[in-house]
This record gives sequence, C-alpha cells and structure tokens, in this order.
Amino acid sequence: MQIEKYYLYPSNIFVSVEPCLITTVLGSCISICLFDIKKKIGGINHFMLPLWNGEGLASAKYGNVAMEKLLAEMKRKGANADNIEAKMFGGANLVNLTMNVGERNAETAKRILNNENIKLVAESTGGVQGRKIIFDTTTGSVHMRYIQQTHNLRHKI
Repeated sequence: MQIEKYYLYPSNIFVSVEPCLITTVLGSCISICLFDIKKKIGGINHFMLPLWNGEGLASAKYGNVAMEKLLAEMKRKGANADNIEAKMFGGANLVNLTMNVGERNAETAKRILNNENIKLVAESTGGVQGRKIIFDTTTGSVHMRYIQQTHNLRHKI
C-alpha cells in the first residue's frame, strides 16, 4: 500500500482519516499534531503568530484560530475529543528579538490544549534551531530532526 505524502505550509491545517505522512519545517512557528488514538485520525496545524486580534481575516496563521480550526476538522472527520492526544513542536528563537514569538506561540498552544482537556504527550519547543517534522497519521508518531541554520553570505569584490 502506497502511503500518501503531504507538505504542510505555514498558516495551514491538514486532517486525514487515511494513512498519510505530513511534513513541515518550523522555526518560531508551532505545529500541533493531534491524534485520535482509537479512531486513528490525525491532524496537524502550522501557525506563525500566537493570537488573532479580531481584525482582518481569521486565518490559521494565528495560534488561536489554527487550534480552533484543527479541532473542529478533527471532530468533523469523526474524532472524539476524549481520545485525542497532542504533540507540539517548534517555537524556536531563530532571530534575536525581544518579542519572543516562538515562546508566545508555545504558551498559546499549551493554554488552548489545557482549556480543551487535550493531553500533551510529547513536546520539543524553544531553543535556537529550526525543526523538520514528519507526522504519521496511521500511528500518531512524529519523527523530528533539528535543522542547522545556514547563512548565505555575499561578498563585494
């Protein structure tokens, strides 16, 4: 059986009842991988900023919107909230900013998971390195590796 592969871009969500390997790359962004352990339904989001302020489009670019949309789609496809486990990745501080976007993204996700009574069973957040993750919707497992920063330097000659 050929397993479907999907690349998740920032500001998107993906939910599947079919076996699928979902790949995404994270810096300060966060991805939450949700898995219904009984029905084998998996879903993932990839958000860039913690909170939507109510102006403009309610996009999955924002953590509170991305979490709401992911949970709604999981339930729409048959997942039971009591059987959902979460894994969280990303939230690195890749640029030396005082805004701490990665940390704020992680805090937002944790708060929403807690409010929804969803158990966080694994987490790799923070630090100064990006991450590449591959989420298997068949098993709920996530393979993660760190990404080294590279610098493209241009020299005047």
